[in-house]
Amino acid sequence: QYSPDNVAGADGDIDPTEITFPGCSCLTSSCVVHLCSCLRHGENYNGLCLKPTEQEEEYARPIFECNAMCQCGESCQNRVVQRGLQFRLEVFKTEKKGWGLRTLEFIAKGRFVCEYAGEVLGFNEARRRIQAQTSKDSNYIIAVREHLHSGRILETFVDPTYIGNVGRFLNHSCEPNLFMVPVRVDSMVPKLALFAATDISAGEELSYDYSGRFHNLPITNREQKSLEEDNRLRKPCYCGSRTCASFLPWDTSLFSTP
Repeated sequence: QYSPDNVAGADGDIDPTEITFPGCSCLTSSCVVHLCSCLRHGENYNGLCLKPTEQEEEYARPIFECNAMCQCGESCQNRVVQRGLQFRLEVFKTEKKGWGLRTLEFIAKGRFVCEYAGEVLGFNEARRRIQAQTSKDSNYIIAVREHLHSGRILETFVDPTYIGNVGRFLNHSCEPNLFMVPVRVDSMVPKLALFAATDISAGEELSYDYSGRFHNLPITNREQKSLEEDNRLRKPCYCGSRTCASFLPWDTSLFSTP
């Protein structure tokens, strides 16, 4: 079932459509940094493009867009992801990777491309669904962990297996042309937004790194050891990049130990 936006999962734990954030009281058509409560962490976009993170910043800044309660207009520059898909994309059959997604037009670096939308699940339901899968099933459930400076970790689980959008057809690549950023609009439940990491030509397949890394940052020895132990359970990667890790990333926390 196609849905452009996140929906509440079958467990009903989280309602991503609920509006819990107060709106800004800006009376201009477009909000200004330092004056707008939604932009208290700094400007998010430069035109329609995501502003890059400063090199010296240890943490990425959280992104809050203006929302349904805000006084500013629909044309506000702090409304990008909520406007949805703006490019013509095409689902196509790949040679080895099943279905894939490509763009039919040029996409500039920094532009929002699409959301990874589906049922938003609680941890227990996400684990139950993953443990019910067989080795022949495709896994679409994504686990996103945001590490806060306080040491807390926010977890979001999205499953587009039964209800989802075009994002479910994106394949993994060890050298991707998209990267994922949690963007909040109406509540603390984030939209998992995919932005262009580089200029993308018409006809190119779209991909992101399922592990959340970007351009294969070096992995730690501990990660390497656990990956080697798990290799017999993992699926091969056919991304074809020069830095291919040979296997798709996977998250052991949702699986029971065999």
